[in-house]
Amino acid sequence: MGQGEEVNTRNPSDVEIQERGEIYFFYRPKVGKEEAHSSDDVQKMYIVLRPESGETSTEVKQAEDDHDDEEKNKEDVQPSSSAGTQGGHGAQEVNIEKETLLRFIVMGKKSLPDPTKKSMPFWGFVELVTTKIQDVKDALKGEEYDTKTRGHRHKPPARALGEGMYRILRHHVGGVKDDKKKKMHTHLIYKLELPSEDVNEQPQEALNVEREASFLIQIKNPEQTGKQGRTEFRGLQRKRRAVFPAHLQGQFGKLRYHAADPPDFLNYEGCEFLLISASDDIEEELGLDLETEQTHDASCSDLVNTFGVGETGSADALLRGIWV
Repeated sequence: MGQGEEVNTRNPSDVEIQERGEIYFFYRPKVGKEEAHSSDDVQKMYIVLRPESGETSTEVKQAEDDHDDEEKNKEDVQPSSSAGTQGGHGAQEVNIEKETLLRFIVMGKKSLPDPTKKSMPFWGFVELVTTKIQDVKDALKGEEYDTKTRGHRHKPPARALGEGMYRILRHHVGGVKDDKKKKMHTHLIYKLELPSEDVNEQPQEALNVEREASFLIQIKNPEQTGKQGRTEFRGLQRKRRAVFPAHLQGQFGKLRYHAADPPDFLNYEGCEFLLISASDDIEEELGLDLETEQTHDASCSDLVNTFGVGETGSADALLRGIWV
């Protein structure tokens, strides 16, 4: 359905769009369950970001790895210290206006932040960054396997939950961007196109996937360690954390978190971040109106056409708003 358009309804100098694209939501039922009936039956929640334009047409990501190895994300391999300025996996340029770039994200609490609890951060991480659609299909599909303690196990395929448009943007609080006294933070905002507004939206409501939402997004410094505070997250093991190139890592300094500026931070596997609910009314908060293509025909769904229904089980959660 495309990246849609945004319309400024207030002073546009307070907001700078860094990246535009499509956003897809998925959930996976727990191992051994053929379908989910509530959030208690959900094993994981995923977000897929597909950037399509931005401040620059070219983004830099870690070099393409072979994602066919199903054990890739389970191995504790320390990235080479010889990676230098390019990061732990080298560098690859992608023209997002002409090429596919997909970020496969795992949410730690199996849902989005509760919009009524605006001070509670939710942790997530980028599990996969790829230019190959099949890599994401493989990450979404089900699996049959055997264990020594529990015998044969069935991991069900992920279910498509929502499809829409997103923006990553800078927000200059209280004034224009050139005023050094004004603070800047970054937002991830989205607006759904599917499911349509006339369905029940049972799984969407249970997993806090609102029709539209705005979140503060902060990138976690992978080199910062220390005692875990009351609101801190243990996060990934050290050997699974992102290894950013020098120009990105240098932006942290001694800070534990940094704004998602540039969004290229999210192009490195193991990138950890926090989402903090800001608003469920984007226009009221930021003066932006996101305009979707206003079509609810499944045949026009980029999610279904790109990833297929076979890899994501039934499309009933996406199209009918019911648990499957």
